[in-house]
Order: sequence, then structure tokens, then C-alpha cells
Amino acid sequence: MQQPLLALGRTALLLLPAPLRVSVVCLAISNGVAAADKSLWDIPLEELGQIRVVSIASGTETPLDKAAAVTSVINADDIAAIGATDLDEVLETVPGLHVNHSDQGFSPKYVFRGITSSNNAQALVLINGIPATTMVYGNRGNAWGGMPVKAIERIEVIRGPGSALYGADAYSGVINIITKGPDSIGGQTVGGRLGSFDTRGGWLESVHHIGGGLAMSLVLEYQTTEGWDDVIEQDAQTSFDELFGTSASLAPGPVNTGSDQFDARFEMGDDRWTLRAGLQDRSNLGTGPGLAQALDPEGQYASRRVNLDYSYRWSHLAPGLDVEARVFYFNITQEPENDILLYPPGAFDGEFPDGLIGSPGYKENQVRLDLSAVYRGFKDHRIHMGGGAFWADLYEVTESKNFNPDFSPKGGVVDVSDDPNEVWMPEEDRTNYYLFVQDEWKFAQNWQLVSGIRFDEYSDFGNTVNPRAALIWATTDSVTTKLLYGRAFRAPSLNELHASNNPVVIGNEELDAETIDTYEIGVSHQATARTLYSLNLFYYEIDDLITAEPVAGLIANQYQNVGQRTGHGGEFELTYQASDELSVTANYAYQTAKDELTGESVGDAPNHQVYARADWSLRSGWFLSSQVNWVGEQKRTAADQREPVPDSTTVDMTLRTTGLWRGLDLSVSLKNIFNDDVRDPSPFAQPSASIPNDFPMPGRRLVGELSYKF
Repeated sequence: MQQPLLALGRTALLLLPAPLRVSVVCLAISNGVAAADKSLWDIPLEELGQIRVVSIASGTETPLDKAAAVTSVINADDIAAIGATDLDEVLETVPGLHVNHSDQGFSPKYVFRGITSSNNAQALVLINGIPATTMVYGNRGNAWGGMPVKAIERIEVIRGPGSALYGADAYSGVINIITKGPDSIGGQTVGGRLGSFDTRGGWLESVHHIGGGLAMSLVLEYQTTEGWDDVIEQDAQTSFDELFGTSASLAPGPVNTGSDQFDARFEMGDDRWTLRAGLQDRSNLGTGPGLAQALDPEGQYASRRVNLDYSYRWSHLAPGLDVEARVFYFNITQEPENDILLYPPGAFDGEFPDGLIGSPGYKENQVRLDLSAVYRGFKDHRIHMGGGAFWADLYEVTESKNFNPDFSPKGGVVDVSDDPNEVWMPEEDRTNYYLFVQDEWKFAQNWQLVSGIRFDEYSDFGNTVNPRAALIWATTDSVTTKLLYGRAFRAPSLNELHASNNPVVIGNEELDAETIDTYEIGVSHQATARTLYSLNLFYYEIDDLITAEPVAGLIANQYQNVGQRTGHGGEFELTYQASDELSVTANYAYQTAKDELTGESVGDAPNHQVYARADWSLRSGWFLSSQVNWVGEQKRTAADQREPVPDSTTVDMTLRTTGLWRGLDLSVSLKNIFNDDVRDPSPFAQPSASIPNDFPMPGRRLVGELSYKF
């Protein structure tokens, strides 16, 4: 087998771009080891002890270091250790992933490896394997309002492409949030939370075993907060005041970040079927820096997300064949609770004495049908295949405003929802049919090749084909090497395709999907029983990037496929069990990206990130965790002449107990202990940035939790 393996290795090497080819050669020389005598894939999962498994990389459970992608897994214990209360705090610990915030209500942007955009449609979020994506903007919705963590069992993250399995928007990365079910809730728990910014909340976890293998679980979470109120010194209206000689701007003034959250997660089933239902209800959700980046202290949105899914599994339907069918329903609403001020009273030289008011809303239905199978009937092969259909319907698009499409005043607020020449978006629908197949082939001792391809057909922009390949070598008993390639795509959002009455930008029904080709190499080494480290290097090429381009006429811009980018970088991770009482985890990430049309740096993302965490077991039932997160400076886009966003360092500490006294437990967290001035980049538009000093993030804050388990 030696010569065929060498030939395969040479072929895989030649497929890599030059920047990674050099790295592969260097790593191969530095390893210089032969294959182990015993296949690590022969070890059953239940015998892997504390080794974490991941299912997101190939659709079936695999040891983390053997996964066919660069992956991370964060479980409920990790979440509790860092004192996180929201998903964003957890994701910031993942190497190569930085959480920035957009100008739309400070909704989070999950920036993988420097790939970012206004609506962050390039990052796919799954909840229990199902996309949580709205078709309007291609993201989680601009009234996302955060996601609490008490219902989360674990989070699996792919850094890199995933479209060969997950389809649209699994582009720069995939985040799969797996919620708690009957198997992961131990009894009944109630808890309460108090924190800075007048934050109050509580939660309930409950499980009931009915008999005959049937069980049900329920997790309820509620939180209300006034939100942080850091000051914005200048906003979009400030520039107009300078132009017209007015003083309408509300800046300097605080950001509007309050919200009320209510979440419910229900699960019921046995070893054959599972029924899940979820609710994410948001109200009194502030507009952050203002929807037009002019302060709006009173504007509030409500958003509701309802999901229901049912799956049925046929184990051993035929020799070596397992089949699963799944049906899913999802509804999302986004509605203004009051008049949303785009610009304050007196805007535009007094033409709008009550302010420029525009209050858009929408509702969306989605239905998804999936059928997938795993076949193990061929020697040394595991074949994963499936297909499905998806339908999305944008309905009840609403808007109330006091201006015409050319920005001239109407004289009052008018409901234009039924006027196709005025409303911000037409009501549209989308269908998608897809097929995929993947083969996991253990073709030699300690070698595995995972290859797959997916075909998607869309009703509104055509079809796309996305392949993947992963060559995994269990180099020794302690070293694993991976060579990875994947293509992914991002579907144009309905807004990018169909927006028609927006005086700033309009849609383009001729858009194609954005595509990305990513090449990666990864090496992990269990150096000792207490030390594990890994290194991943990547290179990607982006084509048909969708951007708003200037066009002639009244409307300034139109969405077009004109962008081309390349990027490269790497991530280093270290886990060290210093003693039975102390463990340390750390990671470092580097990335740089270039716009191939201009030759300039892309910007709006950190080139360097460092994260470190130490967990101490102080005494029986008492634990202390500390973490440091350093985010390097964030350069600007080529047209933006501002200085880079300064680097920031946040230090957090969490003291908690487990089994303190008769089921009672305590957790106290102090975040951003040294009150560092953390800023996220504000967008740039000619001739200057609307908020030149960027978006202020929360400073020092304290959170305390008390829970009782019975």
C-alpha cells in the first residue's frame, strides 16, 4: 500500500495553493513519523473516555481530532465555567471567530477568519441541526436580541465551509446549537439572576420520564435588562447639523440597548422519534445606535421566533442501513413597537419637525422536509446521503413612514404597507430542493478519505454544486494530520434580490450566489497525557461577492456580484492539565484578507486574537475560572481613512459552586474587570463614517446567579 498512499499524498499536495503547499511540506518534515500499528478509528466511541465527539463535521459522531473539518466543541460545563449568560460570550472563546456587532440594533456578527459583511449572512447558525436563518437578510434576523444559554447542552463549531452538508450560508463557518433534552437534564432546577444594567432574570429546567423509554423536558428562561448605556459622541445627524447649521442631533447620547427575553424549549421522544418545539420572544428591543446610525432613544422592536420539528429514525431498516426523516416548521416576526426614528426631530434643515420616521416589519414562514440515510454495507465505507425540500414565504410586509422614496416629506406618518410603490420590500417566496452524498472511506491503516457533494436548486437564482474532500491521517497514536478542501455558497437574500423602494439601495434579480473555495491543513498532537495542542492553516478564495455598487439615477446603489477576495491565516490551540486542581486552555488566531480588485486589505476584523482561560478547583464544590481575551486592532476598509479600531483586552472571573448545600448553588461573575473601552467598527459610507468613534460595547459588569436543584 505504500506507493498508492504516496501517490495520493502527492496529488492532494498539488491541489493546494502555494501558501499552504509550503506549510504542508514543513509540517511533514517536522512530523517525520510512520503510521501507528493500530487504527484509532477501531476504538468505539463509548471507550474514548473524555475525548470529545462532534457530529457537525460529517453528520455522524466522530472523535474531535478525527473530524473531517476544523471544529470546536463547547459543552454546558464550559459555559458555566466562564459565567456566560448569552451565546455571544461563548462564541468569543472560539479561535478564529470574533463577535462584532452591526449597526442594526447591535445584532451580533459572527466573523469567521475575517469574513464579514453588514448582515453577516456568511455564518450559518443551526439549532439542533436546522438553520435559524431568515430569508429576508440571510442572517438570524436584525432583531435577534441575543440567545440565553441555560437550554444549551453543547455548541459545535466548524471554522470553514460546510455547504456540502448544510447548504446555503455554511460559508465561512457553521455554529450548531444543541439544546438540552431529557438525557441531559438531571432533575428539576430553578434559578435566578441579578446583574448590572438593571438586569433580572430566571430559569426553570424540568425533566419527566414517563415509562417505556418515553421522556419529556422543558427549559424556560426569562430576562429583562435596561442594557448598557455607553455614550456615542457623534452620529449621522451630527454631519447634517454641520451641513445645515442646525442642532437636531441627540449626540452625545447613550445607545439604546434594553430588551426583554423569553425563551422556551420543549423536547419529547424515545429512541425512535423526537419532537421539539421552541420559542424565542423578544420585546422592548432597543435600536442600539439607531437604524440609520442617528440616535433613537425611544425606538423599540418586538420579534418572535417559533419552531417545531419532528424526526423519526429507522435503525437497521436493512442490513447496515439507518434512515431518518424530519419535518420542520419555523415562523419569525419582526415588528416595530412604536415609531422608529431614522433621524431626530428637526432633521434635514427642519423639513421633518417630528423626525424622519420609518418603521418596517415583516413575517416569514418556513417549512423544511429532510430524508437522510447512513449505509455501512460496503467494507471500509460509511455512506451518508439525503435530500429534501425547503419553502419560505415572506408575508405581511409592513411599513409606516413620513417620507417618500425620494426623501421628500409626506406631512405625517402614513401606513404604506399595501402600496407596492412605497413599501420597503415586496412579499416574495423561495423554494429550494437539494441532494447530497458523502463517503467516509477508511482506505488504509489509519487513513481515511471523506468526500462529498451537494446539489441545490433555488427558485429565484438557479442552482449550485458544492464538493468537499478531507484526507485524515492518524499519523501516530498521538498525532493526527488533516488535508481539507471545501466549496461553499451564500444564497442572495430576498432583500438583495427584491428590495425596490429603498432610496439608498435596491435589489437585483440577476444576482448569483457568492462562492468560496477553502484549503486547510491541520495537525493535532497529544504530546502527553496532560497536554494537547493543534495547528490549523487555511487559504480561501471568494468569488461573486455581493456588494452595493453605485448606479446612475435617483437611487444611489444596487446589489451586484463584483467582489473577489483572498485570505489566509492560522489558529493554534493548547489544552494543558497542569494538575488535578488546575487546567489551562489557550488559543491564538491570525488572519489577513485582500480585496483582489483593489489590492487593499479588507478590514473590519481583527488580524490577531489571543484567548486564555484557567480553571481552578479550590476545594470540594468550589471552582474559580478566569479568562483573558485580547482582540487586536481592526483595520479599516480601503476607502475609510480613520485610524484602526484600537485593540482591547478584557479580563473576566467567575466563582461558582456545585453541590454547595442541599441542591443550592451560587455563581458570581465579574466581566471586563479593568473596564477596558471596547469598540466595534462602525460602517463607513462616503464621505465619512456616520458614527466616527465606532460602537461602544459594555464596560465592567457584575452578574450573580442562584439556583436550586431538586
